[in-house]
Formats: sequence, structure tokens, C-alpha cells
Amino acid sequence: MLDDSAVRLRTLALPVFAPMVLYGIGTGAAAPMYALRALDLGASAGAAGLIVALSGLGMVLTDLPAGRIVARVGERAAIGVGSGLGLVGVVAAILAPNLGVLAVGLLLIGAAGAVWGLARQTYLVSVVAPEQRGRAMSTLAGAHRLGFFCGPFLGAALVHGFGPIGALWLQLVTTVVAAAAMLTIRSGAPVEPSSRPLHTVVSENRRALGTLGLAAVAVGAARASRSALLPLWAVHLGIDAATTSLLFGLAGAIDVLMSYPAGVWLDRAGSRVTGVACGICFAAGYAALPFTDSVLTMGAATVLLGLANGLSNGLIMTVGAFAAPPDRRAEFLGAWRVTHDAGMFAGPVAVGVVGAFAGLSAAGGLLAVTLGLGSVAMYRWFPGPISRTDG
Repeated sequence: MLDDSAVRLRTLALPVFAPMVLYGIGTGAAAPMYALRALDLGASAGAAGLIVALSGLGMVLTDLPAGRIVARVGERAAIGVGSGLGLVGVVAAILAPNLGVLAVGLLLIGAAGAVWGLARQTYLVSVVAPEQRGRAMSTLAGAHRLGFFCGPFLGAALVHGFGPIGALWLQLVTTVVAAAAMLTIRSGAPVEPSSRPLHTVVSENRRALGTLGLAAVAVGAARASRSALLPLWAVHLGIDAATTSLLFGLAGAIDVLMSYPAGVWLDRAGSRVTGVACGICFAAGYAALPFTDSVLTMGAATVLLGLANGLSNGLIMTVGAFAAPPDRRAEFLGAWRVTHDAGMFAGPVAVGVVGAFAGLSAAGGLLAVTLGLGSVAMYRWFPGPISRTDG
């Protein structure tokens, strides 16, 4: 079984994993620059955090419709739709003459991420054996992390020459190339969506979404808040944009190193052990951040958060894959992504609001407490190892 799985994963390298590396390069280069782009357009530190959060709002608003899109047209066509939205969003962010246009661009980028992410996940769930889903999902996440690691280093040169907007141009190019490559997958046959209202997916699965989903919210908040809080804290410490980009790159190196080991751990130890470990690391990293006062100490906190992010590779996707009912898989996974993406939206919002009224140190403390509670939720509700007869 392991040999068959290894062959299957290798066959997915070019059509699935390689495009995610490209997509991650652009995302990694641009992620820390959107807050700085907002500052360039006149935003305060708190307002910049709120604007960055709009990408998460775009995901939340699109997750449920994305489930129906994937079910109706198939994964490949859905990727085309998502790529179009992303291209328009990045162009708007690059050319934005004011904060309003930048906000619209980030909403569209978030919507694109929702469609892209759901299409990738449903495709892997359909072609990978249940007992190997942790490895498949973590490899997919790790491919993105590899790009995310390379992106800030590649982006640093462009940022040095052109400012924060240079990294956005890199994101534009990589989005085009990744979309073209991903469109080579053999999409599953489109499925006629259920005639039942879309909101019934939520009501029918409210127990899973209301328990497992609490932990997904916390993980989403932890992930997204890095892109809002860390650049603003770097500005607070007087660290320049290029150095900030390099710090993100170092954290990305930890993500890459942890990608496949995290998947093996998921399959063998289960999502409960993996989730609690990543939650504790996230909480410790955010708790330590307010006490940093130099590039070295901030770098240490950033690397710890990178370790946490690496441990979470594939975690939320794997839990959702096993919780999804087979007859409405795409729609359920769309609802499942709402929980994670709600956290992706709420985290930067909290950074912006708390940062504006109580300071960035308080925002870091709030995130640490949130992830501590998230760890408790993962210990309480996440499943243990999945046997070969499960799923």
C-alpha cells in the first residue's frame, strides 16, 4: 500500500504540487507587503491590519458558493474561475491609487484563494487513499510552503528596487503560470448540485462545524495574523521592508522542512496530537513577540511561528476530508473552509482593532490566549490516528 501511494503522489507532482510551489512563491513574496502597501497609501498601523484582513473576508464570503461551483463545473474549471479573480485582484492592488481600490483587490484575492483551495482539496480527497490523506494534504501544503519560503527571498530583491509593489508584480506572474499548469489536471466529472438550499449543509453538519470548527477558526487566525502583525511589529522596531521579507523567508524554511514529516505524523499519531503541538507553538510565538526588541529576537519569534505553521501543514484539510459526507463532499468542504477562513479574517481584524486601541503588544497577547484555547479544542474534539479501514 505504501508503494502504491508513493507512486500516486509522484504522479501528482507536476499537475498539482508544482503549481502550488509557483503559487506559493507569489503569495510568500506579497504577504508581508500588503500591510506596507496600505501604509504607503496613507493607512495607519491599525487600518493597515484591517485592510489586510479583507483577503480573509473575501475567502469567507466565497467559501460556500465555491463548494457549489466545484460540484457543478469540476475542479479544473473552478481553478480557471479562481485564477481570473486572483489576477484581477492583484492588478487592482498594484495599480491602486487609494485604499479603497486596494481593499477591493484584497477581497478578490481572498475569493480566488477560496475557489483555488477548495478545488485542490476536493481533487486530492477523490484520488488519494484515506490512510494516506495526511501525507497528501501536507505535501500539498508543503508545496505551498516551499514557494512561500522562496518567495520572500526572490521578492526581497524586487522590494529593494521597487518598494513593496515589486513583490506584487511577482505574485501576478506566478499566479498566471501556476494557473496554466494546474489546468492540466484531469478534472472529475461535474456533479449536479443538490436542489436543497446551500445553507442546509451547515445545519445538517452543525455538530462537526461547531466543535471541530472552533479549532479550525483558531488555526486560521494564527496563520493569517502573521502577515498582519509581524510586518507592523517590524516597522515598530525600525526594521526595513527588505529585512522583514527575509525574516518571513526564514520562517518559510521551517515550513518546508516540516511539510512531509507533519503529514507522516498526521497519518500515524492523528490530528489530535499534531493539532495540540502546533497550537502550543503558535501560542508561545505570539506570546514572545511583544518582548522582542531587535532583528535577532524578532527573528526567533518568527521562526517559532514558522515551526507552528509547519506542524499545521495539511491539518485542517485532513480533518475536513474525513468529516465530509460523501454525497455532498464539495459543499461540506466549502462550509468547513468557512470555519478556517473565518479565523483567517478575524485574526488580522483583531490585530488591527486591538493594535489601534491597545497597541500591537496587546494584539500578540490576545492571539496567544486564542491559540491556547484552540489547543484545548483540538485536544477535546480532533480525532486520533486513522486506521486503514476508516474513511
